[in-house]
Amino acid sequence: MSLTSSTRLLLWAALTTILAQPIPPGFAQEAAPATPAENPAPAPAPVTLTDHQRGDLYMARKMYREAIDMYMKAMGGPQDYILWNKIGIAYHHMQDYRAAKRHYERALKLNPRYAEARNNLGALAYAQRNYRGAIREYQRALKLAPDSATIYSNLGTAYFARKRYEDAARAYQQALALDPNIFESRGTAGTILQERSIEERARFHYYLAKVYAESGMFERALINIRKSLEEGFKDKKKYMEEPAFAAMRDLPEFQELMAMEFRVL
Repeated sequence: MSLTSSTRLLLWAALTTILAQPIPPGFAQEAAPATPAENPAPAPAPVTLTDHQRGDLYMARKMYREAIDMYMKAMGGPQDYILWNKIGIAYHHMQDYRAAKRHYERALKLNPRYAEARNNLGALAYAQRNYRGAIREYQRALKLAPDSATIYSNLGTAYFARKRYEDAARAYQQALALDPNIFESRGTAGTILQERSIEERARFHYYLAKVYAESGMFERALINIRKSLEEGFKDKKKYMEEPAFAAMRDLPEFQELMAMEFRVL
C-alpha cells in the first residue's frame, strides 16, 4: 500500500520527536570505546634498603635490638667503624653502658681519628656522672674535630656539671659561633650524641641567655631569661648588672620580664 506524501511527512515528524527524547533511567547506552593512553606512566620501582639503612630506620623508631642486628648484617666493608659506633649508640640508649663502651672503642680501634666515637665515649662518661672523664674525652674529640659545634656544646655541659660555669659559657659561645642553631636541635639519631641532661636548669638557662645576648641573638636570650626565672633562678639582679645584657635593657620585653613575678614550675 502506497503512502501519500502528507502521510510520510507526519510519520517522519513523529520519529524525529521520539529520537529527541532523553533515554529513560534503567536503559543502558553503549559506551564509546576507550582510547588507550598514548604514554602510560611507568610503575614506580620498588625501594630497596640496605642493611645499614634498615638499621638507621630501626634506630629512628627506637627499636635498638633490631637496629643492632641490621648493623651486624651490614658488616664487611671499609666503613665498619661507623657501624660499630652506631651499635655502641644503640647499647647506650638501652643503658647497657659496658657494651656501649666496648663498641665505641672497637670503632676507634678501626679508625683512631673518628671523632664521633670519641665524643660518644665522653657522653657515656657523662651519663655515668664521671664529668671529669667526660671533659677529657670531649677535649680529645675536639683535637680530631675542632669545628664540631656538638662537641663544644657537650664540653660546655660537662664543665657546667663540674660547676665550672665560666668555662661552660666559653664552650657554649664557641658552639654557637660554629652553629647558631646548636641549642635548638638535638642530635641523637646519627653518629654523634648530644648531651642535654642538666640538673641546675635555672642556672643553665641564665648562662645560655648570656651567651645569646653576647651574640646579639636577643629573641633567644629573652626566651632563656624567661625559662631561667620560671625554673627559679635566684639572682635576678644579675640581668640588670651583667654587661652581657646591657644592650637588651631598653627592650620592652626585657623590662617586662624584669617586672614580672614568676611561680617556679
